[in-house]
Amino acid sequence: MKVSGGCHCGAVRFSFEVQEQPIILDCNCSICSATGFLHLIVPHDRFELEADTEMLQSYRFGTGAANHLFCKNCGIKSFYQPRSHPEAWSVNLRCLDPGHGLEARIETFDGRNWEAAKAGLSE
Repeated sequence: MKVSGGCHCGAVRFSFEVQEQPIILDCNCSICSATGFLHLIVPHDRFELEADTEMLQSYRFGTGAANHLFCKNCGIKSFYQPRSHPEAWSVNLRCLDPGHGLEARIETFDGRNWEAAKAGLSE
């Protein structure tokens, strides 16, 4: 099914194809727990950015592998390039348009112990 979403002010918009019952990762790392980000992993080839990339501001910390992208206008991180899934975007479930129809299943991800948690995703 096709789903759309974006930031609070509407300057950053996107759409993507996803199964109706996706797994959502609830990470406890420092940035995800502070912002309440719920990760819906979307392969790059199923994601379409419908906004000017000029509206995105990058923030990196720690290893610098993850590219956190924020709207320059409202500051919302609606999607970003995660360290855990270099072939996909991580979309914030909370930034999807109302009435999206997804029946998401939430699983915890121990981002505070990233290496061990990532190894668990590979199994």
